[in-house]
Amino acid sequence: MSAIFSKNENSEVFLFDGNEKIGKKIYISGKGRCNITNSKEIYEFFDEINRNKTFLYSSLYSFTNEDILSFFNDNGLKTKVERGGRVFPFSDKSSDVIKVLEKVLNNKDIKIILNTEIEDVKLIGEKFQLICNKDYGLFDKVIVATGGKSYPFTGSRGKGHEILKKLGHTVTDLKAGLVGIDVKENIRKYSGVSLKFVDFKIYAANKKLIHSEFGEMLFTHTGFSGPVVLKSSKYFDNSKDFLVSIDLKPKLDEHTLDLRLLREFDENKNKNLKNVLLNVLIGSMVELVLEKSGVNGEIPVNQLNKENRKKLVETIKNLEFNFKSLRPLSEAIITIGGVSVKEVNSSTMESKLVKNLYIVGELLDVDANTGGYNLTIAFSTGHLAGVSCIEGE
Repeated sequence: MSAIFSKNENSEVFLFDGNEKIGKKIYISGKGRCNITNSKEIYEFFDEINRNKTFLYSSLYSFTNEDILSFFNDNGLKTKVERGGRVFPFSDKSSDVIKVLEKVLNNKDIKIILNTEIEDVKLIGEKFQLICNKDYGLFDKVIVATGGKSYPFTGSRGKGHEILKKLGHTVTDLKAGLVGIDVKENIRKYSGVSLKFVDFKIYAANKKLIHSEFGEMLFTHTGFSGPVVLKSSKYFDNSKDFLVSIDLKPKLDEHTLDLRLLREFDENKNKNLKNVLLNVLIGSMVELVLEKSGVNGEIPVNQLNKENRKKLVETIKNLEFNFKSLRPLSEAIITIGGVSVKEVNSSTMESKLVKNLYIVGELLDVDANTGGYNLTIAFSTGHLAGVSCIEGE
């Protein structure tokens, strides 16, 4: 977006990419489908931004989600809106998003230089020299759009932050955002189990509730992932102890759930408990609930006492696990932290420390929830830097 919008009849624009093709991170985004943006009203986006939201007013309002969609639609990409306002290519192929960007870059005669990693950016007077495998001469302006430090195989290994630090910028601590968690318990046999409509709760060591999120989650070999976990990951800290609680039946209070169990037991008096619970829970969760509650699943339900029933209800409403750690930054969807926004002009994306140097996207200390918001930030800040480069020329 920066390259596209910085190109006019008076400018010569080079786009450098360390990969063998452009858009490698877009290719894997949204599980290969690319959640381009969200259909919410633009003012609602700010509720989904976690850090430095006021810094993004200019960029998001100058190139809104509607502008982003118009850009892609006008250039031949059909889109669709799914649950939660998430916008995807109609084809469900992220490669179609990249094709549009590539087509526009080529139509604008932007010079795409692939397999070229920029090792450093040097100031030569008021111009810039890019240190790489070839001498491309001096540039009047540079936009750094190298992303954060997550998914390093796509090229975002933190190089942009290193370069900007050398140029005098402050980079806050970088950590994993929108990432899964590991727990201390061995839950390997439940790996791959997907749960819908659960309450995922985080408690501090003193049992104080920190956060609760409703929606879908996934069991992994070592812990949990999925939308509610990714969205909640910002509340965890590897240096502290947390208790995770999963409510498998959030729409039923304990009394109503107890009545539901009683009804099931009454209708299936001679059946084993584990078989009757299949009418209430998915199979894999029956095993886990029995394991956590300590109730024998082989006994007929007509032999269950009130105390056992109480244990079952409490466990279904409160499956507890001990937090171990966040998954590594290399697995995170986004990087939390980045270049201090105090050092960047929010109206142009130009550095306040180095004239004609622009910083965009995930390099900045801004991040948002899942749902197309982070890509919107990337597109909008990229656009603003691009147009700012050529304004007044």
